[in-house]
Amino acid sequence: MSAALDFALPPALSAHEPPEARGLARDAVRLLVSRGRRTPEHHRFTDLPGLLDPGDLVVVNNSATLPAAVRLDRLAVHFSTAREDGTWLVELRRRTSQATEPYGGGEPGEWLPMPGQATLRLIGRETPRLWRAALDRDVPAYLDAHGVPIRYSYVERDWPIDAYQTVFATVPGSAEMPSAGRPFSTGLVTALVARGIQIAPITLHTGVASPEKDEPPYAERYAVPAATARLVELTRRNGGRVVAAGTTVVRALETATGEDGRVTASAGWTTHVVTPETGVRTVTGLITGLHEPRSSHLMMLTAIAGAGPLGRAYEEALREGYLWHEFGDAHVLLDT
Repeated sequence: MSAALDFALPPALSAHEPPEARGLARDAVRLLVSRGRRTPEHHRFTDLPGLLDPGDLVVVNNSATLPAAVRLDRLAVHFSTAREDGTWLVELRRRTSQATEPYGGGEPGEWLPMPGQATLRLIGRETPRLWRAALDRDVPAYLDAHGVPIRYSYVERDWPIDAYQTVFATVPGSAEMPSAGRPFSTGLVTALVARGIQIAPITLHTGVASPEKDEPPYAERYAVPAATARLVELTRRNGGRVVAAGTTVVRALETATGEDGRVTASAGWTTHVVTPETGVRTVTGLITGLHEPRSSHLMMLTAIAGAGPLGRAYEEALREGYLWHEFGDAHVLLDT
C-alpha cells in the first residue's frame, strides 16, 4: 500500500456527530472529487448532479440499518449478520465510559442474560472476533425493542436510528449504516434524475466493521436484481459511467459480474474482496467516504483509482481538514 495511505488520522478529523448537528443539511457535506491524475477538486455534495453526465447510472444500496447494539451491564453485544439457520454472528465488546472496546472473553456454550429476559447462547467462534450465537427469540423484533445503533468512541453520544438511515433504506439488515448513501437527500435524487442520471438499487447487508481491526471483510448477504443488472449493461453499452454509491455496491456488482464481464441477477453470500490484483470489471466511478488507514476499503479504492491518484487525494483531504467516518465528508472517484 502507498505510504500516503498509511497515515495517522488526527482525532480532530473524525466526525463526532451527524452533519445536521453541525448546522448542515445531509447533502451539504464537503465532496472531494478525484479524476485520475488531475488535481483533486473541492465541492459540496449538492454539486454531484453537475459532476455526472446524462446517461450515467448511480447504483445505491437499499439496506436499512438495524439498532444492532444491545447493552448489558459490562458488555455490549453487536448483532452483525443473520444466518439461514436462525443463528447470528455477534461481536462481544466491553463497555467503557466513551463507547465500547474489543472483548476477548466468552466460551462456547456460555449463556448471556440479555435485557427483556432474553438469553443469548454462544455456539462457537466464527472468526477471531465474531461468535456464532442464538437468541431465544426473533432478533429483528428484539433489536427494535432493546437495541441502539452501533456507536464507536469517536461519536460522542447516542443518536436515534433515523440518523443512521439513508434515503434508500427499505430492506432491514445492516449492522452498520451503508454510509456512502447518507449524503443523498430526496431533493438531490430528484436533481440527478432530472439531469438524466438513472438510479438503481442493490442490497448488501453490512456486518460489523469496528475500527480497531484492519481485517478483510467477511461473507455478507447481497442481491443484485435483474432490473439493476439490465440497467448496468445498458449504461455500459451506451458509454455511460456505472457509479457505485459505496464500497458495498462495488462488492455486490463485482460479485455479480461473470467471467464474460457481464452483470446478471445474482443473490446469496459474497466473499469477494476487491484488490488492485483482482481489479474492477464493472464499476467506473465510486462515491464513498474517507476510510481508515490500512483498511480493506483503501485496497478497493486503489483498484479503482490507482495508488498515486488516491494517495494525492488523501493528502489533500488531510491538508484541507475533511471529516472521516459515517457522519463525515464524501469523496467521489471518477474515470474522467
